[in-house]
Amino acid sequence: MNFGTLPSGESVELVELSSGRLRAEVLTYGAIVRSLEVSGRNVVLGLDTLEDYQTRSRYFGAVVGRYGNRIAGGRFTLDGVEYELAVNNGTAHLHGGIVGFDKKVWSIESNDDRSVTLRLISPDGDEGYPGTLTARVTYTLEDDALRIDYEMETEAPTVVNLTNHSYFDLSGEGDVRDHVVRIDADHYLPVDDAKIPTGELAPVKGTAFDFTEPHAVGERNDGAYDHCYVLGGGGATVTAGGLTMEVTTTEPGVQFYTGHMLDGDATPYGPFGGLCLETQHFPDSPNKPQFPSTVLRPGRRRTSTTTYKFI
Repeated sequence: MNFGTLPSGESVELVELSSGRLRAEVLTYGAIVRSLEVSGRNVVLGLDTLEDYQTRSRYFGAVVGRYGNRIAGGRFTLDGVEYELAVNNGTAHLHGGIVGFDKKVWSIESNDDRSVTLRLISPDGDEGYPGTLTARVTYTLEDDALRIDYEMETEAPTVVNLTNHSYFDLSGEGDVRDHVVRIDADHYLPVDDAKIPTGELAPVKGTAFDFTEPHAVGERNDGAYDHCYVLGGGGATVTAGGLTMEVTTTEPGVQFYTGHMLDGDATPYGPFGGLCLETQHFPDSPNKPQFPSTVLRPGRRRTSTTTYKFI
């Protein structure tokens, strides 16, 4: 189904998926999850028009890349060569730059009632990144869950860190501060004033960042979280409105963002309108050799899987 046409003339398609009590809409623009219904209740933030996604989005439902999250100074060194990226968040490079994967039209590689695979080819030099990268994202509805499979290949050494940036509101009330969250993480990544990790893996015990036991979002820290958690082999759960979402992933971390910076003017949603659990490698890993590597080399295929299950 056609969703609109970009000024470039590119057509954007909307794909509908269905399985049991789940329904989803996926756009080829940004590989966006526009809606995800659980028994008729939409649990993700979405926008009405293609123009809205171009002008009013805060990465709603999109796949962000080539590198999700921040890279300090918009620079990194790989194999002795320094690469300069677009700086679009203070002094940092964020979510792939000015025209990241969230603003590109992906092609439909395969599609059936329950699943769609989208492909994007990012050329050498795209937003400053080396190597032509082929990325595939597959959305599948299965067993009361949305499963996201990522696959990446490159023609030259590069760094890559893909994630989905859906904002969840399980109750549909427009404020997630009463959502109860548990994250299986004994450590998180403290950040500096530019929101760049300091490099420390800090214990959560005894701090407002401890979600090893369930806590409401607004219970501590004024509800304002935008930090990466070091997962301990499990995942995360969110409960609100009589619904629980279980998040599992093969990735080493998850960025927990509570949407407190949504302003309600530039977007249809106000502060705390939705929360994100962006499964990923750590921010600024290309400049932090102690973090798990995000380097991808030719001849190697990187895959990862994240599942959002509703009970």
